[in-house]
Amino acid sequence: MLKRDAEIAALRKQLELRKEVDAEEDARIWQDYHDEVRVLDEDREFLRKTNTGGEAMKDADLQRVRDIGSRRKWRNVDAVETEFLTADEVVNLTIRGGTLTLKERDVINYHIVATIKMLEQLPWPKHLTNVPEYAGGHHERMDGKGYPKGLTREQMSVPARMMGIADIFEALTARDRPYKPGMKLSQAMGIMANFKKNGHIDPDLFDVFVKGKVYLKYAQQFLDPQQIDEVDAEALTG
Repeated sequence: MLKRDAEIAALRKQLELRKEVDAEEDARIWQDYHDEVRVLDEDREFLRKTNTGGEAMKDADLQRVRDIGSRRKWRNVDAVETEFLTADEVVNLTIRGGTLTLKERDVINYHIVATIKMLEQLPWPKHLTNVPEYAGGHHERMDGKGYPKGLTREQMSVPARMMGIADIFEALTARDRPYKPGMKLSQAMGIMANFKKNGHIDPDLFDVFVKGKVYLKYAQQFLDPQQIDEVDAEALTG
């Protein structure tokens, strides 16, 4: 639609010249039009990439989305000139990391609270009394920045810390998610190594996960063969 509007504007300018022949001005008008279309194509390709949700968005990329949304105008089906991106679209296209807005993340994060509440009400036998803690702690972080309780490594049991590693690895490599394909082993393990460095997961347990090739045993049983590639264990644990 923006390309249509640009073409109409160019044609109108040409019509204004019909009183006198001005080939040079005609050429300039169409050059301006083609330049505008090129920029529109670049902006659309940029928004397409933004919409896939990468690891993180730079400040410059966030600002570019906002600029595209407010700078460009188009006429909607009611012939009313409006901003190219709605406020809701700008919010969804300026997510710094992942694909969830803060509001959506809050809704999803509640599943941990619901999990703990449900599990704590069940009459567990003595040897399973810690299940609510194990299941409810897989989104906690070793540095205390996780949720829902903001526990630190020292406040968590070993099984709960293991669950955190297992949950992240499964989420990265799962092949049955409708919103993304499962990652290759090397990519998933590289991301987890960064999580180890920034205090997200237990560093000692992650080293066991790597050196014991737990990831490979899981992959051979549950992942597509195309996902299984070479993993540099020394680099991950170094």
